[in-house]
Amino acid sequence: MPPQVNHVGTTLVNQLSTQKMIKNYVKHRNSWAVVIDRPILDLLNSDRESQIEMTTDGKSIQITPLEVDKGKVKVREARAKVNSKHAKAFKKLAK
Repeated sequence: MPPQVNHVGTTLVNQLSTQKMIKNYVKHRNSWAVVIDRPILDLLNSDRESQIEMTTDGKSIQITPLEVDKGKVKVREARAKVNSKHAKAFKKLAK
């Protein structure tokens, strides 16, 4: 199987397996966050609505994407379609 290639054409898998990534925490409201770069998300087939599982041994954090439930994806897409189509009606109902 050929390695996955990012939009620039370099082999992202090889880069990640041979290099460490140093990140800083970013202030986010009352918490601290770690920003995951787009190429990493693309490699994991994740987006901003993907769910992840975080585990720790007290010294490190492991982040694992959860498997996508096709039924939930269809519901999410249908909800977005209905919300955009009937946004005005929903705003009126909210008043």
